[in-house]
Amino acid sequence: MSKPILWTKDFICITLCNLFVFLAFYYLIVTLPIYTITELNGTETEAGLIITLFLITAIFIRPFAGKWALSIGNKNILFIGLFIFIISSGLYLISDSVYSMMFIRLLHGVGFGMATTATGSIVANVIPDSRKGEGMGYYSLSFNIAVVLGPFLGLTAILQWSTVTLFSIVAISSFVALAMGLLVSKENRKIPEAMTGNPQKHKLSIVEKTAIRISIVAAIFAIIYSSILSFVPVYAEEVGLIKAASYFFVVYAAIMLLSRPFTGRWLDQYGANKIVYPCIIIFAVGMFLLSMSTTTFVFLLSAALIGLGWGTLFPTFQTISVQKAPTERRGLAMATFLSIFDLGIGVGSFIVGMIVAQVSLHSLYFYSSFILLLGIGLYNFMHGRYVVNEMSVENQRAG
Repeated sequence: MSKPILWTKDFICITLCNLFVFLAFYYLIVTLPIYTITELNGTETEAGLIITLFLITAIFIRPFAGKWALSIGNKNILFIGLFIFIISSGLYLISDSVYSMMFIRLLHGVGFGMATTATGSIVANVIPDSRKGEGMGYYSLSFNIAVVLGPFLGLTAILQWSTVTLFSIVAISSFVALAMGLLVSKENRKIPEAMTGNPQKHKLSIVEKTAIRISIVAAIFAIIYSSILSFVPVYAEEVGLIKAASYFFVVYAAIMLLSRPFTGRWLDQYGANKIVYPCIIIFAVGMFLLSMSTTTFVFLLSAALIGLGWGTLFPTFQTISVQKAPTERRGLAMATFLSIFDLGIGVGSFIVGMIVAQVSLHSLYFYSSFILLLGIGLYNFMHGRYVVNEMSVENQRAG
């Protein structure tokens, strides 16, 4: 029996749509703080707030976007979100003060939160159930590529190009995202029959309860991951490996690209537990090697292991969040997952910043490797043990 087709037009288009939305996001993360300080005469605190405001509105709007999608459809939510995203991208060109930039960031965060909730919901529905792990793994590469390409383009733009070019790239990325979204097939917006039994219950719900436990697990791991996003270049300079720093995320992304075809299929074949437990250990070993890096080889080896470990954990957690939810509530499940995960990234960056002010990055990465091992118990308590119980019940029924 042949496998259901994964690489459909809808899957390719919605993945590319997500790629260009996140490309704009990571592009602005590295450029706006510099632009705020040098061009708008803002302070470091104001530059940080401009980034934070975006995340706050994105996190706030996502549960509502997931709820609204139940009645007007994910594709309509995607278009509304991308429309706001494009308008916001154009407003950067006329911003002339820190306060106007803050307003734009609030608006941009709304568009981002709505668009990314919709893309995650749509992709969860277009991937065949039997290839969910594989499909979500490939879809997650859109995040990973954006993490590498966005900052690279951003730093090049802020250092070498004009302000018009700087923000025009954001607008172009937004328009490409919209074009990809327009190519997605029109969905059936009929409210599912499962929603009609207790409308008051669904009216009040803006989160998907089945996604909460695994989302918390992902958020805790995200705190550790945020230390890599924020401080690896600083750490590389401290240990005399600044020339290798630019290759860290290249190796990180390359390993994810090479491993994704296998890890996604293994998730579908063997289940989450057999993927998550080894990958937590691999992630921890990568962090340990990072803390011990004195040569380029060890530094880049740590990048490879972190890319394999965390790069597999994130799409696995994301897959679990939508698999456990009823089909009609996958949008809410994705919104719940992304909101809690982004909260982990945001809180993590703040916590890591406070810790780094007191201890060295070497110590932070060293102890983080052991904290990650404790994550095995956290995952088992929050999700892993339930997988074993569910399998036992299914085996008894089959018997």
